[in-house]
Amino acid sequence: MKDLKITTIQSELHWEDKEQNLKMFEKLINNISEETDLILLPEMFSTGFSMNSKELAEQMNGTTVKWMLNMALTKNCAIAGSIIIEEEGNYYNRLIWAAADGAVKHYNKRHLFGMGDEHKHYTAGVNKLIIEYKDWKINLSICYDLRFPVWLRNNKDNPYDVLVFVANWPEKRMEHWDALLKARAIENQAYVIGVNRIGDDGNQIPHVGHTSVYHPFGTCEYTSTSAEVHTHTLLAYELELNRRQFPFLRESD
Repeated sequence: MKDLKITTIQSELHWEDKEQNLKMFEKLINNISEETDLILLPEMFSTGFSMNSKELAEQMNGTTVKWMLNMALTKNCAIAGSIIIEEEGNYYNRLIWAAADGAVKHYNKRHLFGMGDEHKHYTAGVNKLIIEYKDWKINLSICYDLRFPVWLRNNKDNPYDVLVFVANWPEKRMEHWDALLKARAIENQAYVIGVNRIGDDGNQIPHVGHTSVYHPFGTCEYTSTSAEVHTHTLLAYELELNRRQFPFLRESD
């Protein structure tokens, strides 16, 4: 198991403007000078957290998925973020995983944010997505899922190594974001990465980022409140050492 390099992109989003968002992220991605294994974008990175699902939805063979595959091929890595997808009359807040070899996998957001009426415009997912990538097991989740530890609980016999959240988490509840990311790292003995946005959305809800990386012991290794592209190395040795020295998972319920 080798170290894994991940790149998080925290930025403002152009409200319901796919063309401008893709153009912006393409420029940011092309400016990444160092090699990376995985690029992570926020929740609904092409539109912002919009409830206009019918107007903004795409198909899996649409522009944004093709763009993600092209970016993955260009940078020789994987790229992940959520977008709005229509499939068989249902609308999903869907996290797309696009790899340089052309592989595409997806996760439909399990926990829809009822206080924002997300459940009225989107269909909840039922299946988890744990990617095996470069000898790492990566559990991919979206925003509100962060509040539900049973859904995210690690498997003591076959544990995942990294837990990723792509989000549009508002400033008003940032203390919750910080505390829950740390808690998920400690209880699952995994690296936890939360990728958020900054700036006001189309509903004038402010976001202040706090894109973060947490060590399996709960230490915050990186966080930011500004527009930033950050590449961070997840150390395989640190993960293995933590689980060996503190074998909490084997005694979990």
